[in-house]
Amino acid sequence: MKIGYRRLLIFQIIIFIILLLNSFVSSILTGYKLVFFLSGLLLIFKLFLGFEKDRHRYTKDILLEVVIFLLLFFFFYYILGFIVTYVRTPSYYSLYGIFNYIIPLVITICLKEILRYMMIVKSQGNKLLIITTVTLFVLLDITNSIYYNHFVNNYDVFLFVALTFLPAISTNIACSFITYKVGYKPAILYQLAIQLFPYILPIIPNPNEYVESVIRLLVPVILAYRINVLLKRDKREIPTQDQNKRRIGSLVLPGIIIVFLVYMTSGYFHYYAVAIASDSMNPEIQKGDVVIIEKIDGVKDLKLGQIIAYKYGDILIVHRLINKLEVDGEDYFYTKGDANEIEDGYPITEDMIVGIVNVKVPYLGLPTVLLNEL
Repeated sequence: MKIGYRRLLIFQIIIFIILLLNSFVSSILTGYKLVFFLSGLLLIFKLFLGFEKDRHRYTKDILLEVVIFLLLFFFFYYILGFIVTYVRTPSYYSLYGIFNYIIPLVITICLKEILRYMMIVKSQGNKLLIITTVTLFVLLDITNSIYYNHFVNNYDVFLFVALTFLPAISTNIACSFITYKVGYKPAILYQLAIQLFPYILPIIPNPNEYVESVIRLLVPVILAYRINVLLKRDKREIPTQDQNKRRIGSLVLPGIIIVFLVYMTSGYFHYYAVAIASDSMNPEIQKGDVVIIEKIDGVKDLKLGQIIAYKYGDILIVHRLINKLEVDGEDYFYTKGDANEIEDGYPITEDMIVGIVNVKVPYLGLPTVLLNEL
């Protein structure tokens, strides 16, 4: 084995040992500690093995291909949300959230992909070193999950394998392949988009564990396959700049739809949409219809007979307003489902009311309701 190969292998073995200790003894490689760890590894790598510049020919074309792929992925993923429902994400737009979650994640992704690139280049196609590189980055991705997962029962093992271990293998094989073929920039772009969107977007689709596992497993493989097909073509078949512009232009409509879906289902804006999951408002609103809720600033203008949406605990209820009373300066509202024989058995206060319903879209939410009843 060449001296360079031997040095790289020793370097990787040392990292393996550190990661194993982090997995089973004490998990410390989180947040900025992981950033400092990766920075230190890059510094040591440069001192003992040297850096290589990223000079691949088709990097710009592949970067554009990744952008197009990601737009298509998010388009179909958010369409899926109408079937599997959406879930709100915690807000990370505070100074604390940005500094403690978003910034270290961005830096970690960049450092990881640069380190991966350096190892892949130094391996010079050696299969053993490529395999050890992929294995190393899989362990790096799952090390903290191993430590914090107690594996109490078989279901815990299943969740770990399906949602963490197998996706880590798929992602790192794909990113290592992309890095080997076209450098680290496309891999960084892909990883940033996939890992950051739950921190940036106010809502995300909420598929069950099985669907989520399949998505995480297949998406990076499909991207790697697409890039491989593109690179195998003759140079003349690689899309020109004008062709790429037209391809991006064709994705404007899907992009607008994604923004619209996020806008209408997030609940952060003046209007938002929800699927009706019961028959309590038949025949005016049927099970599976989607209603558009208009938020209101106050309740003084609410009129008897209007359909309102209010929160009762964690449940959003859409019923008709049938009575309102003012007691000691506080307003109390009473509602009833059109199909119900009796009114709702509790008063509704102003802080419970979300808004009024004036628009419905028949049957649009039926897939969501049916899937949730399975």
